[in-house]
Amino acid sequence: MFPYTGSGPYCFSDSLSMALGSDSPGSGVLEVLTGSPFGFQLINGTLPFFDPFGWDPETGLTAALDLLGFACLRSDGDTAADAEHRLREAAAEGPVLVGPLEMGLLWQEPGSGTAVGADHYVLVVEVDADTVVFHDPHGHPWATLPMSDFLTAWRAEEIDYVERPFVLRSRFTQIRDTTAAQALRASLPGAVRLLEACESGVPAGMSPESLGGGAGLERLADLVAQGLDEDIRGMMARFSVRAGTRRLSDAAVCLAGLGHAGPAEVLTRQARILGALQLPLITEDDAALEAGLRRLAPTYTELREALAKELAAEGEARRG
Repeated sequence: MFPYTGSGPYCFSDSLSMALGSDSPGSGVLEVLTGSPFGFQLINGTLPFFDPFGWDPETGLTAALDLLGFACLRSDGDTAADAEHRLREAAAEGPVLVGPLEMGLLWQEPGSGTAVGADHYVLVVEVDADTVVFHDPHGHPWATLPMSDFLTAWRAEEIDYVERPFVLRSRFTQIRDTTAAQALRASLPGAVRLLEACESGVPAGMSPESLGGGAGLERLADLVAQGLDEDIRGMMARFSVRAGTRRLSDAAVCLAGLGHAGPAEVLTRQARILGALQLPLITEDDAALEAGLRRLAPTYTELREALAKELAAEGEARRG
């Protein structure tokens, strides 16, 4: 087992970790508690994300906080004026987890300036007159933006997994004493359900062309064989493969630490297959890319079966 440490596209988990401060179990554990490693989804039959079918970061953040025994105040709204008021009020009391925002409109990032439909989360630490001060986990501590520009990015018009814009979370309070290990153990039945999601039809709110799990990966491999769209290739290279590989690697470490050697081995194998696809994406070796995706496809069923088997054995042992 070789745990990974480094930077990467972990914006909501990194932002939540900063918000929890000394009570945080670390971004890797938080990411696993969101459930993100346990599945794959091909949205609209074309857009690949290495996270569960029908899952989104808002669902994941709520799950992670609940598993860790934390409560917070979550709010959203329709108007920029209301959002500014809520942000100023919350920032005067403590750190504020803000998102989703439109990453392409966060001006402190080189090359930004255009909305690209990329969601992002940050931790606001202060609102000073007309300036928002925030820690951007994408490598920009103590970043600043004028309030008007921050609000434009925060509206996140091209991010469709929230019904109303301007989402923030504040007043993080621990209401139940829970260790990281206890939270991880409590999350595992949910992980099995997330892995099963692709077997229950298309979740509400998703297009009928969307696919999950192995079927989604096989379809993605078909798209590669037919000639992968260059925008999809770029998104996979910049984000989805990097994030997915790290999620799987962190989940492997967490499950190994709980004594679940079988599922941890599957997760490690998944991480190695997926991580090895970064190079063929960049070099456009599509034969290797297609083959790797087809190798990965059956492993999600394998992971579900391995995890369900070990949880069932644990249950039998407790009843015995």
